[in-house]
Amino acid sequence: MSSSLTHSQPSASESVRARSEAKRARIVDVAMRHFAEQGYHQARVQDMAAELGIAKGSVFQHFGSKERLFLAAYKRAVTSFPGWLDVPGETREQGFFATVRYWLLRTVDTLREDWVPYRVALIGNYGTDLGLKRQINRFLVNEDPYRLAAFVKFGVDRGELRRDVDQDFVASFLDWTWERFQDALLTEELDPGLFRRHGGRPERTEARIEEFLRLLRSAIGAPQPLAPPKAAPKKARQARR
Repeated sequence: MSSSLTHSQPSASESVRARSEAKRARIVDVAMRHFAEQGYHQARVQDMAAELGIAKGSVFQHFGSKERLFLAAYKRAVTSFPGWLDVPGETREQGFFATVRYWLLRTVDTLREDWVPYRVALIGNYGTDLGLKRQINRFLVNEDPYRLAAFVKFGVDRGELRRDVDQDFVASFLDWTWERFQDALLTEELDPGLFRRHGGRPERTEARIEEFLRLLRSAIGAPQPLAPPKAAPKKARQARR
């Protein structure tokens, strides 16, 4: 019996590792809120450590630098977001562009549910140094946290996206345009009136989403077959005789 108990108990190294990972997670939790509230440059590691009740050096022991701490917070933020195809079944059945519409309409609602990760993601996209931005871009390309490649393949397989353009380029184009447009919606909600005098009125937001979808469809959507010409009215045909 003592032998089985011994095997079921974690080793000393496993216990140390578990405590270290739990401490790292707590540091990231606090760091996310500080970065979200203060921005990358204004947030102070010393303040985070004070809130945690640990030494500033302990934070650096786990992450090495403020830059690496923010990168960990950014990764936590974006991996908490759902992937492109994590939508209700009826939305998925409606297809690629219906899915894009779904997520754009959900943008403001999800921001209100938990604004911290969205704020951290915005700061990572626009409010960091070039070296850190390179690391963020490398992470997004290598890890594909939103499963963008699978979403583009979904659109191609359904015949909704053009096949004469490389899928990687289509994915990049969607990522560029989607990110800028969604960030505009998010920033408008976080700072009303920054982009437009009247802020983000719901009806105006929905109209802008439809405009964005029309432009996106014209760029990467599969060409639509031309409708056959309408037959001339009977009276008009008789008049030409």
